Amino acid sequence: MWTLPRTRFAHCNSSSSSDEKEIAVNIGGVRLVLCGDILNRYPDSRLAELVNCPTRSFDVISSLCDDYDPGKREFYFDRDPDSFKCIVEVYYFGEVHMKRGICPICFIKEMEFWKIDLSYLDECCKSNLTEKEEELAEIADKVKLILDDLECDPAVSRTERWQKFVWKLMEKPESSLPARVIAVVSFLFILISSVVMCLGTLPDLQVEDSEGNRVEHPSLDAIETACIGWFTVEYVLRLASSPNKLRFALSFMNMIDFLAVLPFYVVLVLTCLGTAMMELVNVQQAVQALRIMRIARIFKLARHSSGLQTLTYALKRSFKELGLLLMYMGVGIFVFSALGYTMEQSHPETLFRSIPQSFWWAIITMTTVGYGDIYPKTTLGRCNAAISFLCGVIAIALPIHPIINNFVIYYNKQKVLETAAKHELELMELRALELTVRSASRRSDAPGRAWEGAMRASRSDTFIPLLSGAHRTEREPLKKKSLT
Repeated sequence: MWTLPRTRFAHCNSSSSSDEKEIAVNIGGVRLVLCGDILNRYPDSRLAELVNCPTRSFDVISSLCDDYDPGKREFYFDRDPDSFKCIVEVYYFGEVHMKRGICPICFIKEMEFWKIDLSYLDECCKSNLTEKEEELAEIADKVKLILDDLECDPAVSRTERWQKFVWKLMEKPESSLPARVIAVVSFLFILISSVVMCLGTLPDLQVEDSEGNRVEHPSLDAIETACIGWFTVEYVLRLASSPNKLRFALSFMNMIDFLAVLPFYVVLVLTCLGTAMMELVNVQQAVQALRIMRIARIFKLARHSSGLQTLTYALKRSFKELGLLLMYMGVGIFVFSALGYTMEQSHPETLFRSIPQSFWWAIITMTTVGYGDIYPKTTLGRCNAAISFLCGVIAIALPIHPIINNFVIYYNKQKVLETAAKHELELMELRALELTVRSASRRSDAPGRAWEGAMRASRSDTFIPLLSGAHRTEREPLKKKSLT
């Protein structure tokens, strides 16, 4: 038995009828004595209703608690005692705080059971609740996507079914074995194309054309053409099967896919226009710039790598820290370049010609690169350089930890969400099996009912409430391979 300090409601003991104003509640085996005057501060709560309920109204009492002992005037509740310790504080302090280790969603259910309004939850605890609700929303979205992939609506046309089939084949490697094979082949084409692009710059692998210019080897050109053909077919199929083509075209990763194949076709078109067009200096420079754009295809690896995607999202969440880093470096570069220019003016062979030129020296010094193309020659200039690279190390090191922390948090969160989504699918399969057994048990004997009770006991109390009702109603058991 545990109790709150009696000094908070000492006036309850002053009257001769103090026994009638006190009630004893047993929460999950933990007994607590509460004063009726304190509970009546919130008359709409469940405990206040029990205090004001007549002792002979057993029907009303049974609707408010799990069991009742008239002799001891003790009410029994099969609830979490740790959560109740937090909820009962609202009667004494006017607010509720969640303890660490308590699930926010389960705690909200406890508050609803005890009929305590959510407005009494402290602001610090509401932030935890909001974060948990966002996680549940993300889990629900993942589950909905998986269920949409598993379900096949017979009402849709054959064209729409083929469009959905191609979309899953090209965009979702986890949906089937052929989709996984296509993702692996696409990954290999990206690697081959990147390697060919690098090998094409080696002088030993280049040949001379009719005009004596060094060009890529024809074999490497053929491999490059094959890779571009695969990228083109892949992009066209994904665009044609996309549910929202405008959103698909404006996506960052899809724009990279488009830029990866664009140079090849632009050069092909310019070549078809004739040699006169290709002899123009501006056109030649444009062709070289387009060839350089081929390096964008290396970013296509991010579509097949969850690690690169996690890094991208972590950097997006770290814009504030990256902004601080750039601000620190910008201020340091301006200050130390100006000081270096001023201190080196007395030396006749100074390498600091102007402050803008000194920016380069400040950048490579503060980042501890130190090419050595520009360096101070005076004693004061060297002291300034020493201070600059020390400040540079500090400026870079300060925001690094929050950026790394954001990466770790997001990476762990994605792992938890994936596991939770699979767990929710397993629970949905158990519910579907339970409904099947329940319908069968009505036509069978007691052993079937016993197994049905065991299945009901395995149901989680923390199912995702954000899923639509269509996904939480009776459904056929999910295929086992969908859970792997």
